[in-house]
Amino acid sequence: MSRTATARTRPRRRLGLFALGLVVVATAVTGTVVSQLSEPASSSAHSFSEVPPGDPGTTIAADDGAISEHDGILPGGVSVFDDDYPAVANLDPDLLHAVRAAAMAAADDGVEFTVNSGWRSAEYQDQLLREAVSDYGSEEEAARWVATADTSAHVSGKAVDIGSYDATAWLSEHGAGYGLCQIYGNESWHYELRPEAIDRGCPPMFADPTQDPRMQQ
Repeated sequence: MSRTATARTRPRRRLGLFALGLVVVATAVTGTVVSQLSEPASSSAHSFSEVPPGDPGTTIAADDGAISEHDGILPGGVSVFDDDYPAVANLDPDLLHAVRAAAMAAADDGVEFTVNSGWRSAEYQDQLLREAVSDYGSEEEAARWVATADTSAHVSGKAVDIGSYDATAWLSEHGAGYGLCQIYGNESWHYELRPEAIDRGCPPMFADPTQDPRMQQ
């Protein structure tokens, strides 16, 4: 091959390599974009199915915008020591004292207590019941998860829903020593104060609220 032919070949090789590089880059970029588009969009909003049935907390918006934190709605991650929220501050004083004592002991074991729901206004409870009926399809099924405002221990400030699995697991083992008992088999997060449990242990749980005589009032 002559020098002239060699000189002509070199630029073509360089152009070929450059073109190949562009194709590789374009393919990588296209793959990244397609991958991003194919991934489901993330959202900070929660659906009803992402929270314990019957305890939607802050994830269910008020029908007309009137229900607020003043009615017991809570954002996520509220501490049992946070009196800025009526859902915590309006709990029965004895219940609140017991929950906080348990929380301090649990903290020594590396377990943090948060509140999903505590005290609720009657208006908020009524809204939750309406939404449960809509979600479950009947008043009978909804009653397994949400009580009426007249019978709810949340409205009277005598029930607290603890927020994390670690916390409820800790309470299932140690809660009786503080008089804190799980009341319903289908609601591992729902705790009420039973002072006699400190000496006798917690009473047997009801399968769900429909088995609780207090719900028949």
